[in-house]
Amino acid sequence: MPAAAELPVRPGEEPWTDAELTQVRKELEGEAIGLRADIARSASQIAERLADAVVSAGDDEADTAANTFEREQDLALTQNAQDLLDQTERALDRIHAGTYGVCESCGKSIGKARLLAFPRATLCVECKQREERR
Repeated sequence: MPAAAELPVRPGEEPWTDAELTQVRKELEGEAIGLRADIARSASQIAERLADAVVSAGDDEADTAANTFEREQDLALTQNAQDLLDQTERALDRIHAGTYGVCESCGKSIGKARLLAFPRATLCVECKQREERR
């Protein structure tokens, strides 16, 4: 892992310190652990609901619809957690590779302040705004 001071910052920002980068890394690692647990729990709940669907095959339409809705909601939450986990792991990989803080679109600095606020950021503010306008 490269030295924290080697990571890019925007003009006017102080260089990264080892303590700051360690704090961000630990925060991301903690989030990854929590997200993995959430995903495992959701997968278990989805499996239970699928098993319940077989048992309750004779239920009326309203019960079936409610069960389907809950199953789809669990799937959506699991997908969201998986997306966050992917972003978190990507940020950790970028820290280890020494590319943390480099915009993936233009190659300029994302900005230390932005990364402290949103450690999973992969785009600078300008590129993120341009992406959102599309």
